[in-house]
Amino acid sequence: MNFVVSSANLLGQLQLVSKVVVSKNALPILDNLLFDIKDGILTVTGSDLETTIQTKIELTSCEGEGSIAIDTKKILEILKELPDQPLTFQINVEEQKIDITSSNGQFSMTGQLGDDFPVIPSIKSEKEKKFDIMPDILYGGISSTIFATGDDELRPIMNGILIEFKNDKVSFVATDAHKLVKYSRKELKTDEEVSFILPKKPANLIKGILPKVFSDVELTFDDKNALFTFENTKLICRLIEGTYPNYATVIPKDNPNKLIVDRLELFSSLKRVSIFASQSSSLVGLEFTGNTLEISAKDTDYSVAGNETINCQYFGDNMKIGFKSNFLMEILSNISTQEVIFELSDPTRAGIILPKDNENENEDVLMILMPMMLNN
Repeated sequence: MNFVVSSANLLGQLQLVSKVVVSKNALPILDNLLFDIKDGILTVTGSDLETTIQTKIELTSCEGEGSIAIDTKKILEILKELPDQPLTFQINVEEQKIDITSSNGQFSMTGQLGDDFPVIPSIKSEKEKKFDIMPDILYGGISSTIFATGDDELRPIMNGILIEFKNDKVSFVATDAHKLVKYSRKELKTDEEVSFILPKKPANLIKGILPKVFSDVELTFDDKNALFTFENTKLICRLIEGTYPNYATVIPKDNPNKLIVDRLELFSSLKRVSIFASQSSSLVGLEFTGNTLEISAKDTDYSVAGNETINCQYFGDNMKIGFKSNFLMEILSNISTQEVIFELSDPTRAGIILPKDNENENEDVLMILMPMMLNN
């Protein structure tokens, strides 16, 4: 079979698909990308068994049909060094031979039988759930929560993002037991109450695809897998099985103390003061008195300390509470508003952090951070 394709177009699509390929695969065939030609369309597939990405490219010209697996690293290295131009692929499937002709040269390489590539999992029709989601909802949900996912092999259920459709909205939830983030959007209407847990790797891959997507994403899932269909690309992944923790029970309900502070000013102050925090704990103290917020840290092992005071609006009793500085800075980095709101009850209970004056009235963002004991 022979076909002609733009080198730049092919490179862009292969770079996307290759992100799923890992360096050490359980099956050697997974070091390759599967090229399948049918009806003038080239379908390229990459997989690590858990996650599969597939994209389609319309060919300039094409003769014959068939499939072959091509080494991922080698084909990418060739394409990266070529200027944009038409490339002619001549593939002998029986001999697994690939010849690539450019404007001023030719490259020959061997492939593997396409039939050896693993079968892509499918969604069971009898258990199928389907939704159309605007790309900005999906992007907002993943980008706002993925930093809060865990990395605990003993609790894999917390190493992904819970996506739940409930009460005419979709919510994305992630927690590592120290911090929790819930992002909700109200535009999506549904009568069903269903949910699944999306693993971190496919979530990151979807996040990378979405900025170039301008139409609704079709989401289809069952109890084992989820399929995301974009304009010319599909991603299917195995879901994390199990019951997600009842996150609603850890959200503090009664928080009479309220702080409003400039997000970037607080972030910058934390970054400077945390230099003096203990390396083992990264503990910083926040003390609220009137309309001032004092940020402090110390490391008694090295006899160093630092503190800064910034202006704020505080309503409540005087309080001093401790947080892990890098966790708090992570949360502030993932809020976009100029000011943030802290809602607190006492120094032993989790603090709620919210964006102030959110531009999108259909968007709700709730972040929770567990406190740390301060050494007085």
